[in-house]
Amino acid sequence: MPQQHPTYFQDIDACVEEIIARVGKRVVLGIPLGIGKPNPLVNALYRRAKADPTLRLEILTAITLEKPQGSSELEKRFLKPLVERLFGNYLDLDYADDSRAGRLPANVSVAEFFFQPGRFTHVVAQQQNYISSNYTHAARDLMENGLNVLAQMVAAREVDGEPRLSFGSNPEITLDLLPMLEDARRRGQPVVTVAQVNRAMPFMYNDAMIPPSTFDLVLDHPEYDFQLFGAPNLSVKNADYLIGLQASALVRDGGTLQIGIGGLGDAIVHFCRLRHQQNPLYRQLLTDAGALERHGELIGRIGGIEPFDRGLYGASEMFVEGFLHLYQAGILKRAVYDDLTLQRLLNEGAIGERVDERSLQTLLARGAIRSELGEECVEWLKARGILNSKVRFEQGDLRVGEAVRVPADLARPESYAAVIAHGLGERLEGGVVLHGGFFLGPAAFYDALRALPEAESRKICMTTVRKINHLYGNEDLAVLQRRDARFINTTMMVTLMGAAVSDGLESGVVISGVGGQYNFVAMAHELPEARSILLLRSTRESGRKPSSNIVWSYGHITIPRHLRDIVITEYGIADLRGRSDKEVIIALLNIADSRFQPALLEAAKRENKLPRDYQIPPRYRNNTPERVRDWAEPHKRRGLLPDFPLGTDFTEEEIVLEKALSSLKRRLSSKIGWVTAAAKALAVGPTPPAAGRYLSRLQLERPSGLKERALRRLVVSELIAGGQV
Repeated sequence: MPQQHPTYFQDIDACVEEIIARVGKRVVLGIPLGIGKPNPLVNALYRRAKADPTLRLEILTAITLEKPQGSSELEKRFLKPLVERLFGNYLDLDYADDSRAGRLPANVSVAEFFFQPGRFTHVVAQQQNYISSNYTHAARDLMENGLNVLAQMVAAREVDGEPRLSFGSNPEITLDLLPMLEDARRRGQPVVTVAQVNRAMPFMYNDAMIPPSTFDLVLDHPEYDFQLFGAPNLSVKNADYLIGLQASALVRDGGTLQIGIGGLGDAIVHFCRLRHQQNPLYRQLLTDAGALERHGELIGRIGGIEPFDRGLYGASEMFVEGFLHLYQAGILKRAVYDDLTLQRLLNEGAIGERVDERSLQTLLARGAIRSELGEECVEWLKARGILNSKVRFEQGDLRVGEAVRVPADLARPESYAAVIAHGLGERLEGGVVLHGGFFLGPAAFYDALRALPEAESRKICMTTVRKINHLYGNEDLAVLQRRDARFINTTMMVTLMGAAVSDGLESGVVISGVGGQYNFVAMAHELPEARSILLLRSTRESGRKPSSNIVWSYGHITIPRHLRDIVITEYGIADLRGRSDKEVIIALLNIADSRFQPALLEAAKRENKLPRDYQIPPRYRNNTPERVRDWAEPHKRRGLLPDFPLGTDFTEEEIVLEKALSSLKRRLSSKIGWVTAAAKALAVGPTPPAAGRYLSRLQLERPSGLKERALRRLVVSELIAGGQV
């Protein structure tokens, strides 16, 4: 068992030596995904392993975050000042740099179960050591790999006069691992748990708050504090807005929501706010998009377009910034309670959030409490806010303040009257509006979390991933809490049979990982009135040539066809649940890009999955980028579709340059595009004065040498082509 008081360290190398002294020369290090990694401690262990070939270091983790660097000269010029401003003293992980460069020493290995999307596509060691695992199985799989050191970054604070630590961003796997490690310890296996305090980590309460004795070792010195990795919001594209608009209309008021990071999640949040705060405008956007005409019946049956009167509850493995915006907008407000009786009564409408005499009568009538109150029952009623803090149990009586003392028996008129008059609380307490596993987002998101008053912070429960991502062991309460759930995830490709490709390619190359997507999709088929919604951009660009993300078949899948449910592209919604193969194919053809519909239609007919005479209805043959643009542009001019609906860390110049450089990169990715771009650059005349601030940002206002003059011309040409100057 851990010591009652952990051993504290102020020197990182001394902490490393203690770790090795406790577990020996084979260190199997488990560190959280994302921002929960204790980067200075991990780097110190890695340095120690590089210096000592007899020390075997195996690192098990996920989502190793790296500051962006850029591959081209223009990207590096764009990113360098941006990275310095946004990431400050964020400390990169040395093993990531060496792994990417192929410099990992022979005595060090790194295995991850989820990659930062696309970051390790061409890194051989990472691809070979990738562990394919459901998020809910990650703790088990880490233990199967011999985990003997658990290291975690934590926040520290005094709460109610006692020192406390908080897992902050990452309790999701650690809470599962701790009892497993204790079992291993009891079996005689040497294990050690280590916390590194970082004052930048937001302190989260509820399940994330633990006593320091949870850990064996605690490294705590301001020298090792560093800025959290702040992932800036990216711009939301027109197609993403159309996808998000339709998804927002499938969210039912009073229900449950899960969303992810990125432009698609930001779009959903934006339209949920618009639906709640500017409902007529929201309805007009849906009408203009044709969503109500095409999908009005489905929206009316499983979703809604009215404001969020009852509000939403969030149950999401990832607590993204969007949830905080929904909370601030008064949408994320449906509180759930970790109490089966209370939650059932709330769901039935037998009691409400506001406490009154009816609340007490209902609890008595339903047998939730007995009229003869004991000390334990009184404390439960106080913890839930049904009785106020002035009430206390004392030798068989109820004391309300100093003036009132009555028998603790509500069957007695004087006792009941005293409680109603003086002892009732005002509102239920202890409710949670969001259960999350980990969080990741921009710096402003972390600032907002640190600034939350304690009472509001306690409405957010960072907890174990097993509590969020599936039902087993918690079925009764989870079913009550997660009513009308909408689990919304993104996917890369969908086959015409309804299978989804979300984590890798048929070549075996891993793009990201399964994470919790499979769990949420499967759970949507188990929970009453729940739906899985997969968001899909209908096409992707490869150089100058687009490809369809709806395909006939694919050699790798993440979500099997038997779990198909709802798929949304910018062109519409396909409701696939319980449908025949023919119906599924027709529904997906209707939301595919029209440039690829003929080939997809022919593939389905060739395999006898559609009648030979079937034709796609004319109303679905206009699924083109031009249609998306024609819908979006008028609303963009009205300010209804901002580039960054949740705010941005980019300057005005950087926003323009990001668009121009992205366009230029696509252009230069093919030979024809390269020749075209070069020709346009050579044809550029005098530099427009309006281009000056953008060139200055790239340090190209006074080019020296042929290379810088060529880069300057390319940038100016692209700015002109994009209408920015």
